[in-house]
Amino acid sequence: MSSTDDHRQAGEPLWSPTKDAIESSRLTAYLKWLKAELGVDFDGYDALWHWSVAEPDSFWQSIWDYFAVMSSGTAADVTDGLGMPETRWFEGVRLNYAEHIFRDRNDDEPAILAASERRDLHTVSWGDLRQLVASAAAGLKALGVVSGDRVAAYMPNTEETMVAFLATASLGAVWSSCSPDFGASAVSDRFTQIEPKVLFAVDGYDYGGRAFDRRGVVRELAESMPSVEKVVILPYLGGDSGGEARNGALEGAPVGAITWQTLLDTDPGAGLEFERVPFSHPLWILYSSGTTGLPKAIVQGQGGILLEHLKTMNLHLDARPGDRVFWFTTTGWMMWNFLTSCLLTDASVVLYDGNPGHPDMETLWQLAGEAEVTCFGTSASYIAACMKAGIEPSHGRDLSKLRSVGSTGSPLAPEGFDWIYEQLGSNTWLFSTSGGTDLCTAFVGGVPTLPVYRGELQARALGAAVESWDEEGRAHTGEVGELVITKPMPSMPLYLWGDEDGSRYRESYFDTYPGIWRHGDWIEITERGTAIIYGRSDSTINRGGIRMGTSEIYRAVLADPDIVDALVVDIPRPGTEGWMPLFVVLAEGAELSDDLKKRVASEVREYCSPRHVPNEMVAVESVPRTLSGKVLEVPVKRILMGTPAEKAASRDSLANPESLDFFVEYARTVAGG
Repeated sequence: MSSTDDHRQAGEPLWSPTKDAIESSRLTAYLKWLKAELGVDFDGYDALWHWSVAEPDSFWQSIWDYFAVMSSGTAADVTDGLGMPETRWFEGVRLNYAEHIFRDRNDDEPAILAASERRDLHTVSWGDLRQLVASAAAGLKALGVVSGDRVAAYMPNTEETMVAFLATASLGAVWSSCSPDFGASAVSDRFTQIEPKVLFAVDGYDYGGRAFDRRGVVRELAESMPSVEKVVILPYLGGDSGGEARNGALEGAPVGAITWQTLLDTDPGAGLEFERVPFSHPLWILYSSGTTGLPKAIVQGQGGILLEHLKTMNLHLDARPGDRVFWFTTTGWMMWNFLTSCLLTDASVVLYDGNPGHPDMETLWQLAGEAEVTCFGTSASYIAACMKAGIEPSHGRDLSKLRSVGSTGSPLAPEGFDWIYEQLGSNTWLFSTSGGTDLCTAFVGGVPTLPVYRGELQARALGAAVESWDEEGRAHTGEVGELVITKPMPSMPLYLWGDEDGSRYRESYFDTYPGIWRHGDWIEITERGTAIIYGRSDSTINRGGIRMGTSEIYRAVLADPDIVDALVVDIPRPGTEGWMPLFVVLAEGAELSDDLKKRVASEVREYCSPRHVPNEMVAVESVPRTLSGKVLEVPVKRILMGTPAEKAASRDSLANPESLDFFVEYARTVAGG
């Protein structure tokens, strides 16, 4: 696979930082500190990056010291020297992630600005946030939640969800969340694995001008999880603007459920305390699906996330006092966790819950103006949708505070770069980023002191030893290869929940190149050190940033009696969320009717999520399988992306080699569009 002409590095940068911007950046302040405190001097970002990956222990110790991490105890070493995947960090110290959120705050300053389809834009001050978190933590304590217990949330992107998370983290308990648009089965597959003690849930949510009642789903979830001792309901639909229940708002809720306000009223005058836990104590659990079995429950640590996000939000996002950082996300995507960690900086965060296209594609840009957003984070598909809709973000609104635009979720097409600069002006810093749920960070993306080139990500992140490897496991430049990480990072998973011997963890990330993290993306590192992401190199389906395994989609599809086998792939297409065709083998006598297509779409929407409904259904005679019965998703994906069949799969390894012929012809006649 090779780069397209669109992506080659000809031409001048679209944007370059001014001398004043470079001098005032958090990254430059860090460089000056390194020189003054450690006596190390770097001639630009590239030299700094090389040091950060060549001397990872020294680099991460410098991050600890520069950001003055608060802790108890002493670590003999930064890492234990065991290498991936067994690496352990800062053993012997105790800390608390949430404690760092609240240190040195002015109670009168804004912490969160939030809006939704149901609620107007409003502000939560640091003083209010502190008291809300203290009251929520006291309520959780009264429910018996202690360090190590799991707390799950089926909640929208509102300030209450952030309060519930910070309260959970302050106790040393472990957080996990899913968006309320997820179906009951998809949520149950995630939460039942981790056996939560408390379930936060919402009675419903708004999307696209419609209200969706979720009380039945919440009852189903509570009944499916015997570990849940108490359900806390936020009356979002049946409540006032602050979430306080109106009469009858809890009708139909699980037996014994209490309201959000009841939780807060347990001890409304409580003070905020922090349980310091070991560096590698779990902070939250995210989910990233494979192709078989239940979704992977990824456990990430208090200390690892703290260090990684202190680095990322300050040095790469360049969040400063007075900034307001927005990223459109749901609570089921790692970007919600990422955005929450912006509270580790001196900036405020801006939340939005609802359909970004309702009533039209102007909605988020209007929010950016009203909230005086300085960093506008979104997805490549949203930018493409704005382009198609003819949106002019600056027309009729004041976006003068907007300094930067971030894009993630899928590769941003070169035309998307052009559009941002045409619409928002040449002074806008556009940073396209790529990372993953698995590490809950961006390891390729924004650097405030470097130029921006069309279609390219600015650089590899500090401490992220990212390389592009060929099929022989050799690093190369200027060619597309597997994205690998050759040195440990602190936010790598502690383990996968329920994976007692670590075999699933190793199989997921380290089987292809032992001791080396294989991420599952195609990447090119250019001669000038920028990067280009070409989409997934594995079969995981990524829609709107929500990654779901093909096995989950198959469970929904194969529940229909008219379908006996299926194969689904996600094909990257620049400027979109990708193209997701579903190939089905029909039962004898069945037809690929409109009714069948509607049934399958409904099943996928309810079981998985609305984002994972296929773009197209196609009937095939048979699904390609190996001699051992495994579906050939990745080879089919490669064929549909233009790879010759003989290079994509060995016919000798197939139980039904003739099945590939259909996909070869399909790629020639249809898939190229």
